[in-house]
Amino acid sequence: MRPKAHFRRLTVLFAALALPACVHDQAAISPAALETAPVEQVAVQAPMVVPAGGPYAPAGLTGYDAPYQLDAGDRLRVQVFGQEGLTNSYIVDASGNISMTLIGSVPVRGLTTAQVSRAIADRLRAGYIRNPHVSVEVEVYRPFFILGEVNAPGQYPYVPNMTVEAAVAIAGGYAPRASKSDILLARSYNGETMRVRVQPDMPMRPGDTITVRERWF
Repeated sequence: MRPKAHFRRLTVLFAALALPACVHDQAAISPAALETAPVEQVAVQAPMVVPAGGPYAPAGLTGYDAPYQLDAGDRLRVQVFGQEGLTNSYIVDASGNISMTLIGSVPVRGLTTAQVSRAIADRLRAGYIRNPHVSVEVEVYRPFFILGEVNAPGQYPYVPNMTVEAAVAIAGGYAPRASKSDILLARSYNGETMRVRVQPDMPMRPGDTITVRERWF
C-alpha cells in the first residue's frame, strides 16, 4: 500500500473513533452547563399602584388626592368650644380671608381646615383664651364652572362626590355639537392652574372649570 493511501485510511479511522467520544462528552456536560450557565436578568416593570379614593388622575393633574385647599367662596363653620360668641359661619372673601371677632382677618386661602383650625387657635391663645379648642369644617363648598358646548353654561353649586358627567347634567346636558371625548378640566392647586383633558367619569373638586369642546364632524 502506498504511504499516502495508508495515511488517509488512518485519518478516517481516528476520526471515526473520536466522533462517539465527542458526542458522549457533549451529552455528559450539557446538563451541567445548563445548570451553571448564567441566567440573563430581565427587567420587569413594577405594577402601578393606584391611590385609594377614586380612579387614577390624568397625568399633569396634581393635587388629586391631596387634602382640600380653601379659597374664595367657601363657607366655613368655625366652632370654638365654650365660646358661643366666636362659634359661627364665615365666608371666605375675595381676598381669601375670613373675619372673626377678637382676632380680625384670618388668611385661609390655600390652607386645609386643619391648618385654619390651628391658625385660629394660635391667635386666640395669644392674649384671649388660655387653651382654645377649635374645629373648622366646610359648610358650603365654592361653586364650579362649566363652559362650552352645554345647554346652560355658567356657575353652579358644587355637590360632593360629583363627576364631570354630573356637572354636564346640571348644566342641562350636552349641546348638539358637543364632543364627549374632548373635555378640558382646569384646576388651581398651590397657586398654579392645570388644564388636562378628562373623561366624563372624572371626579371633580370645588372651583374646577369644565370646558366641553365642539366637535367638527
